[in-house]
Amino acid sequence: MKLVVKNIDIAARGVLLNRLDARGMGVMNGDRVQVINPKNGLSATAFVEITSTIAQQGTLGIYRITNERLQMEDGDDIEIREAGRPESLDYIKKKMDGGKLTKEETLTIIKDVVHDDISAAELTAYITASYINPLDMDEVEHLTRAMVETGEQIKFASRPIVDKHSIGGVPGNKITFLVVPIITASGLKIPKTSSRAITGAGGTADLMEVLAFVEFTAGEVQQMTDKVGGCIVWGGATNIAPADDRIIIQEYPFKIDARGQMLASVMAKKFAVGANLVVIDIPVGQNTKVANMQEGRKLAREFIELGERLGMKVECALTYGDTPVGHSIGPKLEVIEALRVLEGSQEPNSFIQKSISIAGIALEMAGKAPRGGGMAMAQDLLSSGKALEKMKRIIEIQGGDPNVKSSDILPGEHQFVVRAPASGYVIEMNNRSLITLARTAGAPQDRGAGILLHAKKGKLVKAGEPLFTLYADRNWRLQKAIEEGRRLMPVLVEGMLLDRVPSSFSEI
Repeated sequence: MKLVVKNIDIAARGVLLNRLDARGMGVMNGDRVQVINPKNGLSATAFVEITSTIAQQGTLGIYRITNERLQMEDGDDIEIREAGRPESLDYIKKKMDGGKLTKEETLTIIKDVVHDDISAAELTAYITASYINPLDMDEVEHLTRAMVETGEQIKFASRPIVDKHSIGGVPGNKITFLVVPIITASGLKIPKTSSRAITGAGGTADLMEVLAFVEFTAGEVQQMTDKVGGCIVWGGATNIAPADDRIIIQEYPFKIDARGQMLASVMAKKFAVGANLVVIDIPVGQNTKVANMQEGRKLAREFIELGERLGMKVECALTYGDTPVGHSIGPKLEVIEALRVLEGSQEPNSFIQKSISIAGIALEMAGKAPRGGGMAMAQDLLSSGKALEKMKRIIEIQGGDPNVKSSDILPGEHQFVVRAPASGYVIEMNNRSLITLARTAGAPQDRGAGILLHAKKGKLVKAGEPLFTLYADRNWRLQKAIEEGRRLMPVLVEGMLLDRVPSSFSEI
């Protein structure tokens, strides 16, 4: 069918077809069509949306991202044909039925993900199938290699290249902001590509965006790393393992992080940036992704095995995850805390100890420190101010202000202090509830939103003393978070009344 082009300035992929034209072609909403520019021979496969009003009969509306491939002008003639169903859908169905995917089948799926030849719904089906029918290690390796193969790769002239990753699940886990500058201060290279938040209140890329730009090409990542020793960037902008970010986008509403896809996601990005020494932080705790040490050791063995299959040396640190790292949750609050430590603060101890432990493992793996001596070396690089100087250089090369201080960053203007209703010890902090509360307040999209903890597990508080402060950039979000906080009760103090039975005289 020949139609006339009408460009639609919407940042999406697909085409808009009049209902009568769609009926004439025999296509329905969500079907695929092949769109061809007869002037230059360029073509694109696009998903159809049907309208009765926006696109008149004889006109094809083309969304902006699809037209970037076609290069059409308003009024141009265009050809449209029904497109075939991609083979990858059969493989997704195979996984839905509990089958095991081959290397070739996995690569076909990931190629279609990267080329936008499968819809968001179809990708969600793949994610869900892999969540319900977990990938085995062969499938995880296939997925990892497919993610790398379908994106750009960085190859450095010298080694070692170090990297680290925290699997998430514990709030306030901002250790990258100490680990990366400590490692670069030792003379090693660490091109840190990071994700935005999936299930948390702030991914590393969300935090770094408070200080500098995070969207760079793979070539720019390599140049920055060669020049200053490291960087902290958003992996989704680099075209390094591009399928990963597309998968994350579909995982986000469900707050799921399927084990096999998580392993592949982490290791694909490390492999693609040329890392050969990798430290994985696995927080363990009741309300984290890994509930106990047994599960943590199993996951560590999987990371190590996958690393061996890829020719990478991997060591894992099982870390305490029952309470937040440090006292802050949310982009600006976490950045303030990290900068204070780089500037010389010796608190919070949990944040510092975890950071220098992870950095110390990397220093030992690279031969910079003897076995058991990495933590002391990391502490010295931090205390001496060398890590701060490196962080300034990283911020500067990424387009930020290298002279920024912790006092320059202000959290959300709307605040509410939650106080202890009774005297006693803090006996429980629910990580999941704290994350939910911070997200309700607006984090990570609202950078100033989050939680500042005044009392952590084991601390004695008196009635009326502050437990934590909620911050928000918008008052309506703060009010919503306050209501959510009353329901969740994320921090419990010994002696607090949890319930009253019967709740009224009428029940006696």
